[in-house]
Amino acid sequence: MMAAPAYSVVVPTIGRACLADCLRALAGATGHPPEEIVVVDDRPDPAAPLPLAAAGALRDRVRVLGTGGRGPAAARNTGWRTVRSPWTVFLDDDVQVLPDWSRRLADDLARAEAATGGVQGRLTVPLPAGRRPTDFERGTAGLEGAAWATADMAYRTAALAAAGGFDERFRRAFREDADLALRVLAAGWTLHRGVRTTRHPVRAAGPWVSVRAQRGNADDALMNRLHGRDWWARAQAPRGRLPLHALVTAAGLAAPVLALAGRRRAALVAGALWAAGTAEFALARILPGPRTPRETATMAATSVVIPPLAVGHRLTGRIRHRNAAPLRRVP
Repeated sequence: MMAAPAYSVVVPTIGRACLADCLRALAGATGHPPEEIVVVDDRPDPAAPLPLAAAGALRDRVRVLGTGGRGPAAARNTGWRTVRSPWTVFLDDDVQVLPDWSRRLADDLARAEAATGGVQGRLTVPLPAGRRPTDFERGTAGLEGAAWATADMAYRTAALAAAGGFDERFRRAFREDADLALRVLAAGWTLHRGVRTTRHPVRAAGPWVSVRAQRGNADDALMNRLHGRDWWARAQAPRGRLPLHALVTAAGLAAPVLALAGRRRAALVAGALWAAGTAEFALARILPGPRTPRETATMAATSVVIPPLAVGHRLTGRIRHRNAAPLRRVP
């Protein structure tokens, strides 16, 4: 086998405690260590020190940059643009590479053809034993099949430069990886899945995490502007429930308007459609889960507010990004 190319690791962080586990796992992976680890501190006010000692034997290869809270896309750009290695490997601060990760990464990079712009790692999400996973746990487990997720994604540094890096209009950790992958592909590179594996634990989250996640609908509006409405298939991304959310929201808004207009029967129909759509959404989230009283109550409450929030964020995104120029595709 050809000698494995050199690489650097870029880890954006907001100072979460899991960064120590990420660095510790990197230090424990033997076989083909990184030339350097660039930790990009994206905290607006980085008061507390980062747990860099967890990098162990790799501590002298750790370099820290600051971005002041501009989001993960900007943090990754700040990191990779300082890299001199031919490959840049992006890891999220909440993942843990396996002990054979660097050796398998060496295999991935050595096998990459000249036209290969990126090689994705395989993610595994440990779920609790003895009970069904919650809605949030199932959502995290979906990362196992996600395409081009920067939780563990190696890019040729030249491919990043050719594509212009991450689009910093994506301020959340959502869709910025799919956008970059599509632009790398549009620049003439290919992307492949590798053999290395990285563990992605389910982080702790509050009961309203699914409500906050609806902000991603604004990012989908930007994706539509940049890549066209068929980007879902090209990015291998699952379609959401926005059309159904729009119908449920429209019915919910129409019911009181029709009632005020004196159209009682039409108002009852609209109200029934809203109730049926909301119940279907709630059941679709409750039945696969543990069905505990807490989870059931959380799913019932959030299923009421998610549809209008999803629609509202999509409309906000369409307005905010209405002037975004579509990406030119390679013929």
